[in-house]
Amino acid sequence: MSLVGQILPSGLRRSPLVVLGFVLVFAFAAYEAAGYVIADDMTGLAFVAMAFVVCAIVIAILNDWHKGLYFFLAWLLFEDFARKYLGNNMAIYFAKDFLLLVVYISFLTAYRRKEITGFRPPFLMPLLLFVWFGVLQIFNPASTHIVYGLLGFKLFFYYVPLLFVGYALVKSEAELRRFFFVNLTLAAIIGGLGIAQAILGHTFLNPPTLADDIRELSTLYRVAPISGLTLYRPNSVFVSTGRFGNFLLVTWLLVFGFTGYLLLRHKRGRTFSFVVLSLTAAALVLASSRGVVMWGGGSALVGALAFIWGAPWRQREVVRVLRTLQRALAGVVVGIALLFFLFPDALLSRVAFYTETLSPTSSASELQNRTWDYPVRNFLGAFSYERWPYGYGIGTTALGTQYVARFFHARPPVTGVESGFGTLVVEMGIGGLLLWLLMSFAIILSAWRVVKRLRGSPWFPIAFMIFWYAGVLLIPITYAGMQPYEDFVMNAYLWLLLGVLFRLPTLALSAQFAAAPPGAQVLQPWTR
Repeated sequence: MSLVGQILPSGLRRSPLVVLGFVLVFAFAAYEAAGYVIADDMTGLAFVAMAFVVCAIVIAILNDWHKGLYFFLAWLLFEDFARKYLGNNMAIYFAKDFLLLVVYISFLTAYRRKEITGFRPPFLMPLLLFVWFGVLQIFNPASTHIVYGLLGFKLFFYYVPLLFVGYALVKSEAELRRFFFVNLTLAAIIGGLGIAQAILGHTFLNPPTLADDIRELSTLYRVAPISGLTLYRPNSVFVSTGRFGNFLLVTWLLVFGFTGYLLLRHKRGRTFSFVVLSLTAAALVLASSRGVVMWGGGSALVGALAFIWGAPWRQREVVRVLRTLQRALAGVVVGIALLFFLFPDALLSRVAFYTETLSPTSSASELQNRTWDYPVRNFLGAFSYERWPYGYGIGTTALGTQYVARFFHARPPVTGVESGFGTLVVEMGIGGLLLWLLMSFAIILSAWRVVKRLRGSPWFPIAFMIFWYAGVLLIPITYAGMQPYEDFVMNAYLWLLLGVLFRLPTLALSAQFAAAPPGAQVLQPWTR
């Protein structure tokens, strides 16, 4: 019982029934594991092991929601890896939602104990309006099954409370650095594995037999239209190459902003951040995704200009900002140069594909079509559906509709369009699109106000890159397609990072008060 007493949260140790139940569950799991070992069923044994891991994570979350959040992020990023090797089991797919629910419960418990500072987002009303409209769309009469509505509501809104979790998490600079170091460590592992897979091919990190639903997503190859070079689109630990590319884009923005913060504020961790920066740059190039490469390069350029604009000119530290940009560029060059000298074929095949399909002077260029013609055509196609003023119900064209159709024998009412704004029209009507735009611009405007307040401070690089991420995801990326927002990785990080963003001014003010001598008047040189 002493082991149980150490594992269970203090509030549950006092209940004999809870302790007894824990012992019985442990004994049952051990019995099942023994049966799988005797039967030589490694897949079943893997499920039992994962059940143990989930139970351990749940207990850790109940003990401390801070650590629980990091457990959730790790599971979020590596969940697909288990799905690939265990037949795309849906129990694994929904495990992250269960773990996040436990995080929410633990967080609310701490809030009720007044251990957490409350937070009212400045864009709360537009957000609640869109949530209210989403609830109504669950019961849209054109939807063929209510599960479509529940699926869509989960994809749109289940991660929104991470906004409050992120705000409460970074209550000090130490917590801020810890948050970024944990995420950069996970990114280094996933990015490194993706680089290796891009070089070795789809047989690495993928089982010999993949489930039908994810086989094509994990074995995608592309061919450069002029040179004929073949290149593999890696998926790393994820089930799809698209999710890997989305993760790399989030990582690129995080490491770019955090590196700028470290060079202005702290020496510790700079080398590691530059290593991750170089690794991410190399992974971006090898990802074989034109959209990710273009957004990554464009974001780096905009971020560099923003860092110069937001440099602490009054403190005459702009030289350090320029040094930050030089080192960031050096990190990218080093990463690409290592690829060229070690694996020239892997690099040059991607370069050929990018130049042949994106260069305006190429005879096979798809730049005009992919950036303008195709998205516009898909958006306008949403208005060819007769219910475009009202929609067919939230979730009716969302990711995962194939599973709803299979398990509940209810086909979705429409096939939908690839445009994200068009998807909003098809699912929720023109009102859904207008409310999305209202919410998005309210978020972007509120985030920009925070960025302006932090101009001239070491926290500006982080603030700007979070603002930029929210802006590009909610407007141009979603305009092109709803899949990135519905991707649980990008969605979870969006709301979590927004919470971090709105906490930064408090950290900056606390740091200034701590540095000021007793009785001195505290000024805010970064306030504009």
